[in-house]
This record gives sequence, C-alpha cells and structure tokens, in this order.
Amino acid sequence: MDKVALTAAGLYVIVLLRAGGTFAVGWLAGAGARRSRFAGRISSGKFQRVERAIQRWGAPVVAVSFLTVGFQTAANFLAGSMRMPLPRYLPALFLGGAAWALLYATVGLGALEVLARLFAERTALGVTAVAVLLLAVCGVVVHRRRRNAAQVPHEAAAEES
Repeated sequence: MDKVALTAAGLYVIVLLRAGGTFAVGWLAGAGARRSRFAGRISSGKFQRVERAIQRWGAPVVAVSFLTVGFQTAANFLAGSMRMPLPRYLPALFLGGAAWALLYATVGLGALEVLARLFAERTALGVTAVAVLLLAVCGVVVHRRRRNAAQVPHEAAAEES
C-alpha cells in the first residue's frame, strides 16, 4: 500500500476517534449542564435560538474547522454540547476528517522527507534549519507573552477609572 494512503488512513481513524470523542464529551457536558443549576440560563429563548442555529447550520463549520489549527476541538465540543443531530454531524465529521487526514499525510510526509534528506546530505544545514525553526517558535511565544503581560496592566488601569 502506498505510504501516503496508509498514513492518511491511519490519520483518518485517529481524527474520527478524537473528534467523535470530543463531540461525545460535549454532548455529555451539555446534558449535565441541562440538569445543573445552569438549566435556567440554558432554557432562555436566546440560548435556544443559538442552539437551533448551531444544530441547523453548524455542520459546515465543523467540516471547515478541520482545516484550521486550534479551532476543531472547540467546534466539535460545541456541536456536541449544543446537541447537533448526528445525521448532520457525521457527514461533516467524515468529510472534514478526510480533508484533515489527506492534508497532514501529504504535507506532513513531504516535510519529513525533506528534513530526512537534508539531514542525510547536509547535516549541518539540517541542524541549522531546525535550530532556526525552534528559535522562531520561541520568539513568537515570548513576543505573545510580553504583549499579553503589557495589556494586563492597561486593562486593570482602565477598570479602576
């Protein structure tokens, strides 16, 4: 079997289990919230309109969420907690999961092959590329933390006045 097809199949099984599990946890959390002290808030007309909109129009959002980074878990959990019907959710899961698996199988394997070749043929260049990538990621993390830390005092001062 082709390496890309085998990788895509494995990733597809993983994403179906992960996203389906997140949907199920969301469904259970929503059911628990409906029986808790939050039940009054959840039964409001505004919340029910939002719930109906997600149940009806949420499937395309779920499918597209697989092409984003960091949003797919929230989309699947929200779909579950808002009780999106399975006949709407499952096609979105299957389609979005397939797109995710194919994307990561092709791009991911391609990137790994490039890195393997780079390390095999020019080890110093490969080490340098990985070091630069790690430094860039660390730089982004430090920049975001500093920016967020700088915003906190400004927000606190705005709340006091």
